[in-house]
Amino acid sequence: MKRFNRIFTVVVFLFLYAPIFLLLVASFSGGRSINDLRDFSFHQYKELFRDRSMMQAMLNSILVAVLSSLIATVLGTMAAVGIHSMGKKMRSVVMSITNIPMTNPEIVTGISLALLFVFVGRLFRINNVMGFLTILIAHITFNLPYVILSVMPKLRQLNKHLTEAALDLGCPPTKAFFKVVLPQIMPSIISGALMAFTMSLDDFVISYFVSGATFETLPVQIYTYTKKPLPGRIYALFTLLFTIILFVMVLMNVLQWRETQRRNRKLVMPTNDL
Repeated sequence: MKRFNRIFTVVVFLFLYAPIFLLLVASFSGGRSINDLRDFSFHQYKELFRDRSMMQAMLNSILVAVLSSLIATVLGTMAAVGIHSMGKKMRSVVMSITNIPMTNPEIVTGISLALLFVFVGRLFRINNVMGFLTILIAHITFNLPYVILSVMPKLRQLNKHLTEAALDLGCPPTKAFFKVVLPQIMPSIISGALMAFTMSLDDFVISYFVSGATFETLPVQIYTYTKKPLPGRIYALFTLLFTIILFVMVLMNVLQWRETQRRNRKLVMPTNDL
């Protein structure tokens, strides 16, 4: 049985990662298509960096991902602190509402946001309302729940007496938050920010409905290539995106591992002292 489980696990991993490996190989091929793999070369990467529209779309995606993740992290952290201070019943209701954007199909969220932006544009008599601002607002909207869900567990683990002690010693509430609470929840905030950045950089469905002709993200532009043979530079682009996402995910896991190790050391220290 153990042997079967190992073989089955290997087959699953091959099924999942074989296409990515083939993509990596194709990005360094000198051929014109994935059926023409030959000669190790950086030709596809040179063609990618020469494509101004593609590079502009990549910069747009990175810009939206950075801004939306930062804003969502600040707003999500504030929201998590506020939700944590609520009563048990109210907190349960608010968290259920917070989870709706995560469980809701992306196509429904995208269409809903598009209708909202069009309504606001007509209300203020703005013809071309779709653009950078609408994409940024949409990305902040679906990133907020991930930040809240990342910070909330850490807030539950905090010792509330530490904040009360700081207040008793004359520390103002705002200063007590920045001096006592914020340093302890910072790893969760960073994890939430990295998750928001990854989700924003990877999003296509919602971006497709809220983007306009003046501002286009990379996933939306890549979609235009799906109805014709993919040029080789797209393989190089996919490889770069995969590398960026992989780096962010590894960094996030390392931060979570370090936080777990630090928490375990704190739990072990009293036992050693005894």
